[in-house]
Amino acid sequence: MPNVSIVARGAYGGAMSDFTPGHAVPATAGTHRYIHVVGSSVWVSDERPHQEWTVHFLGMLGDEACWGVDVPLDADPADGAAIDLYSYFGRTSEVEWLVAGRAVQLVEWARTHRFCGRCGTPTEPQPGERAMRCPACGLLAFPRLAPAMITLVTKGEEALLARGVQFRQPTYSCLAGFVEPGESLEGAVLREVREEVGIEVHEIRYWGSQPWPFPHSLMVGFTAEWKAGEIEIDPDEILDAQWFRRDALPAVPPRISIARKLIDAWISS
Repeated sequence: MPNVSIVARGAYGGAMSDFTPGHAVPATAGTHRYIHVVGSSVWVSDERPHQEWTVHFLGMLGDEACWGVDVPLDADPADGAAIDLYSYFGRTSEVEWLVAGRAVQLVEWARTHRFCGRCGTPTEPQPGERAMRCPACGLLAFPRLAPAMITLVTKGEEALLARGVQFRQPTYSCLAGFVEPGESLEGAVLREVREEVGIEVHEIRYWGSQPWPFPHSLMVGFTAEWKAGEIEIDPDEILDAQWFRRDALPAVPPRISIARKLIDAWISS
């Protein structure tokens, strides 16, 4: 197991310091913000939603109580005005975007956990915590979170960037992959880099993290240094991977992602 240095940059920690997650509304709540979730898109209002719609308390943004509202697709009063989270980024503050992402994740979790996964009985909210409970067998279902590592690998004055098979745009980004059951984060870094581009790395350092609501991931950012090997891509995952210098970068991800923050930090280092 490699040694891991902790160099926490708090990639999104500063923004989230303005928001306090929670499952119970405090008595000090002043105004209310309702983030309506239509499919996986959102629109925001300060008006109380339809009484038949399910609402989920998200937490406090200052003295403002934030709610996620599950809006039926056939009953959306916004008439198509909802926008997806990718498009919402840049139209609002970073913390408001993160709260909207929390709304989408919690609403989708509640939608997909209406029945017990063990016995099929309809579930009900568990008092005092964020969970759905089966009244028949007692199984508790908590919001799903899928941790994934994302790593910027460097070799001298160059960084390794790759274009994934499933990328929406022809951009190059850091290497990333989901953590396997029973695997450590640093173990995932070693395995994913080896599997995707065929090289070995060391000097793994934790950099920061980002909630990633597409649909329910937590991106855990690292930096690592090349140790051995030549690039040999996995064609099922990667279209191309190359070493790039700071002054000759390809198209990289937008500011919405921790990948861009990792790249920008390396450029300015």
